Amino acid sequence: MNGILPLWKPRGMTSHDCVFKLRKLLGTKKVGHTGTLDPEVSGVLPICIGRATKIAEYITSSGKTYEGEVTLGFSTTTEDAWGEKVEEKKVDRLITRTEVEGILQSLRGEINQTPPMFSAVKVNGKRLYEYARQGIEIERPSRTVQIHKLNLLEDWNELDSNSCSFTFEVVCGKGTYVRTLAVEIGNRLGYPAHMSALTRTQSASFKKEDCFTLEEIREFVEENHQEGLLLPLELGLSHLPKMAISDTLAEKVKNGARLEEPEDWPECSEVVMEYQNKAIAIYHRHPDKPGVIKPVKVLFND
Repeated sequence: MNGILPLWKPRGMTSHDCVFKLRKLLGTKKVGHTGTLDPEVSGVLPICIGRATKIAEYITSSGKTYEGEVTLGFSTTTEDAWGEKVEEKKVDRLITRTEVEGILQSLRGEINQTPPMFSAVKVNGKRLYEYARQGIEIERPSRTVQIHKLNLLEDWNELDSNSCSFTFEVVCGKGTYVRTLAVEIGNRLGYPAHMSALTRTQSASFKKEDCFTLEEIREFVEENHQEGLLLPLELGLSHLPKMAISDTLAEKVKNGARLEEPEDWPECSEVVMEYQNKAIAIYHRHPDKPGVIKPVKVLFND
């Protein structure tokens, strides 16, 4: 089995739980996920099987789309609805759609974020959530993230103290914490806030409508139709430029050979080398030898 299985991760399971269950269902150890989803978050989680595990990082680093909900009035230790309350302030005024849209517009593009204490970011060799569970708060390095789109979803004009939640859609780059984004939206409105719900609707080129639930996967396996679950690993590289190569060159690429840079080599860091529409390797410019390209990964060498 080689390919990508687009899973719809249910709430209540970790990404690792899903991998463990799929290893048993599919009878293979070469299974890997493509970016952690918090246990209380549902949504698209592409799973790499067999050879496709070699490209998991390319899916992980691609853009993601989420639908989230901001609730104003109190913040939490985890920045979501499942942590303990930290600060509380009643919403005591009308909040207009125009005001919120202006804040969302100001958060598009490159922004700086400080990872929440309850996150998997490592500082001094330990994950932040390990410090948090011990009640230790430490200085966290901020990071630059990319917000490509950020829009309101529902049709409303004003919010008051009886209705202080609203939903949004965000298309963002690698490393973005949507929980932290929700908190920042609240801060700019003048209120403590948290992310009260979150669903990932797209990861790289994989969308909700492409996904299978764990129960559907079980049914496929019982009917011995496992191959019908998998999408080609090439879909996980769809955001990279492609270069079709000849039979002779394909043999060299499969063996990881360094090659002379073609005249039409794209102006980007990495290129998928394709033979008969199959991705067999990923190449980039040699860092020390001008005019030479070398493999980043060889995907098929037989």
